[in-house]
Amino acid sequence: MLAKINNFEIDLSKPIDISIPLTNTDENPIAWYIEKPVIEPVVFGDWIGKVSEGKSSTNFNNIFFNPHGHGTHTECLGHITNDFYSINQSLKQFFFCAKLITVEPEKIGDDFVITKNQVQKAMSTSTSLSVTNEALIIRTIPNQKEKKSRKYSNTNPPYLSEEAAIFIRESEIQHLLIDLPSVDKEHDEGKLLAHKAFWNVKDTHNLNADARLNATITEMIYVPDEIEDGNYILNLQIASFENDASPSKPILYKI
Repeated sequence: MLAKINNFEIDLSKPIDISIPLTNTDENPIAWYIEKPVIEPVVFGDWIGKVSEGKSSTNFNNIFFNPHGHGTHTECLGHITNDFYSINQSLKQFFFCAKLITVEPEKIGDDFVITKNQVQKAMSTSTSLSVTNEALIIRTIPNQKEKKSRKYSNTNPPYLSEEAAIFIRESEIQHLLIDLPSVDKEHDEGKLLAHKAFWNVKDTHNLNADARLNATITEMIYVPDEIEDGNYILNLQIASFENDASPSKPILYKI
């Protein structure tokens, strides 16, 4: 099935899913010191909401999870502000021109950091298409498949420098996607420099008028090696949670 988005033709029958599914197994990725998700049937007395148990005509599960720590999720600036802002109210459009880049974080001290120069160089790579990108997708290398099940807590994963986040914001990127648990350093004393820089949040308790209310950050994606860097159409799907973040399913389409 062919469709036209932003005057580009895409084949809707060939989606490229870059999300990580949420499971209740040890294969689920975990960040931020929590346990794995729980998916279990509802129990009322001796009734169990599971067909295979022989006492229910339906499977009827409760799911307990944290969007930030349990897989692919999309967040708005409400993630860091004193006042409540919802991803469901911030993200109102779902198709965007996007650029996928690959970077190898630089060793700086004890950290691995995605720098402004790396992002700038990768974003400037020419293509045959003239596209104004609204979204940027960052794949880091090495790109092992274990990213889909990695336990990130207390491992000091790579992160985005404040200067790189400012550059991305000033490049008018509205939607940033990355294959790490956070754009910021794991233990950073609550500074959240990259989050604040990308959303242009100067004071989390008194939000400035030019903060980017409609910009989003999507973390813990996985982009397989066979997907080439370049321009795509992004379909950024979320669940309708009135929360700062939602589990999400970003889908790419070749142009």
